[in-house]
Amino acid sequence: MSSFSRCAACKYLRRKCPQDCILAPYFPSSNPQRFACVHKIFGASNVTKMLQQVPGHLRAEAAECISYEATARVQDPVYGCVGIITQLQQQITQIHSEIMKIKGEMVAHRSAHPQHLPSPQPQGEPSWFSSTHRQEQDNFQSDKHLSGNF
Repeated sequence: MSSFSRCAACKYLRRKCPQDCILAPYFPSSNPQRFACVHKIFGASNVTKMLQQVPGHLRAEAAECISYEATARVQDPVYGCVGIITQLQQQITQIHSEIMKIKGEMVAHRSAHPQHLPSPQPQGEPSWFSSTHRQEQDNFQSDKHLSGNF
């Protein structure tokens, strides 16, 4: 980076942006709020250390994850990303219950009016969904049981 074109990190920290600034590719000057959020949660030194420990080809993804977690922590200081994950798991559980209820209603309707509908073709869920969802639900329930916070 040239001395007049600093990255968001160096601008925020009010320092000169060195040619080999590890933060420059991931915190461009066009998005200063991204670094401000990351700095507030993790600190510039810690972010630099984390990125240095990651292989070069994975640093962009690591910076994205750090930024996402920092944003989530600013919005929800207690749970951060875990709060978002918990909400999504609850939505999956709720929607799965709704699907099961609707399937039950369809079976009841078909058995009450067999002459009006063609014979049902077994559809079911894909095998990967059932086992994956069951495992996620079990993990969620055990996490919920252990923490007692959700």
